[in-house]
Amino acid sequence: MGKALTDQPQTETRTANASPAAGHAVDWRSKASDHVAYSLLVYTGLHIFVTMGALKSGGGSLLPYFALVVLVVAIIPALRMLEMRWQRFAASGASDAELRPLFRREMALLWLTAIGLPLVLTFAAKAVTAVL
Repeated sequence: MGKALTDQPQTETRTANASPAAGHAVDWRSKASDHVAYSLLVYTGLHIFVTMGALKSGGGSLLPYFALVVLVVAIIPALRMLEMRWQRFAASGASDAELRPLFRREMALLWLTAIGLPLVLTFAAKAVTAVL
């Protein structure tokens, strides 16, 4: 009787930590939402620190401020659309094996954009300021 009680929590632990290959579905909505949230934090942090560096070294140009507006106007709605897309994928009933390569590709692109776009926007603003 004591053995049956100790076996149950071990089974629950194994089930909670089971891999998708073991037949348990991946929650793509949650994973995509986490990536979107963290990438937005990284994007915003990079944007602020890189842009603030450009503002300190720049000569009062409005271009760094324009780069910050891009965050509100373009990035947030685009990330929301990506998140909703993965909600639809998860609801479609597609298998984990079908969604995994697409998820990895889209999240890699998301992170490349989150890290690269603030740098590109700031350096573009600096280049335009240098030419003017």
